[in-house]
Amino acid sequence: MFQKTPKTWCLRLLPVLLFFIALVIYHCPYVILRRYIDTSKFLNSSKSLCGGRLIQWESLNFNINRTKQLFLKLEDFFWREHVSKLALPYGIKGSEPLLLKVLAVTANYQVPADIDNLECRTCVVIGNGFSIKNSSLGRMINTYDVVIRLNDAPVRGYENDVGSKTTMRFFYPESASSDPRLHNEPDTLMVLVPFKQQDLQWLKEILYNEKRGRKGFWKPPPQIWVADVNKIRVLDPHFLWQTANRLLQIPLRHRSKQKSVHPTTGILAVFVALNYCDVVHIAGFGYPNSRTIGQPIHYYGNDTMKSMKNSYHDLKHEAETLKRLKDSGAVMYLNSDS
Repeated sequence: MFQKTPKTWCLRLLPVLLFFIALVIYHCPYVILRRYIDTSKFLNSSKSLCGGRLIQWESLNFNINRTKQLFLKLEDFFWREHVSKLALPYGIKGSEPLLLKVLAVTANYQVPADIDNLECRTCVVIGNGFSIKNSSLGRMINTYDVVIRLNDAPVRGYENDVGSKTTMRFFYPESASSDPRLHNEPDTLMVLVPFKQQDLQWLKEILYNEKRGRKGFWKPPPQIWVADVNKIRVLDPHFLWQTANRLLQIPLRHRSKQKSVHPTTGILAVFVALNYCDVVHIAGFGYPNSRTIGQPIHYYGNDTMKSMKNSYHDLKHEAETLKRLKDSGAVMYLNSDS
């Protein structure tokens, strides 16, 4: 009787072994990707949502108007039909002279044509939360048409987790980086969110190289700020008003002894993205339980929940609102633990 040699058995097992290797190679990336995002909703297939925008906005109790211009422009002050009845941060009443000077220098209010003309805009808003650390989402983040970042959150040294692409960066003077060229690309739009007149005054002094004022800021803003004037934009306060009034339903007027509550830059950026983009994903949002005051709150630096103790934001309410947006399908998290 013929006896099978070990070599013969190896040859017969080779196809099985090759099949097993192929299965592992195919399946492992799928499992890893599923850790962060449902592949059925990943970017490659997300464009299918653009045609109908399948969100039931009525259930969210606010209106989305994608025809609304994002940034203030000089012409608004000559042809505006309705004068703003609200002061900053929700309107421009009383700030017109400052805005005229700022916009006369920046003189640009457009989004780059290659983005503005897209039939379907895929956008991701990157929060500064600790949850994005060690996420390895960087490569995925770079594939979106629009990447919105917040304040002075760094990019260099964190590319593997947060990506390297930045289309817009929302900031205010106290959160501005002294050298915006360090963690932004040359084409990044630097979007000022004016919360008070001093914010516009700061930008005017920078643009006209005037003596810098220091009063009215909770933290000293940069005295030197190097940015391309062609890339500076001023966000229309309409969006902050809509975020507060419609999305968060925050009372715009408070009693004298009551601390004012305003939206964070993060929730504002999400609302702007919902107005401008067809597909909105977010990452790096959410704060740890407020009882763990020693828990880091950012993917960078050493700030903890203790630093948020006297915040002018209702973080719990914003978290509930983001959950409502997620549950409705308006936004989707990239983080697996959000």
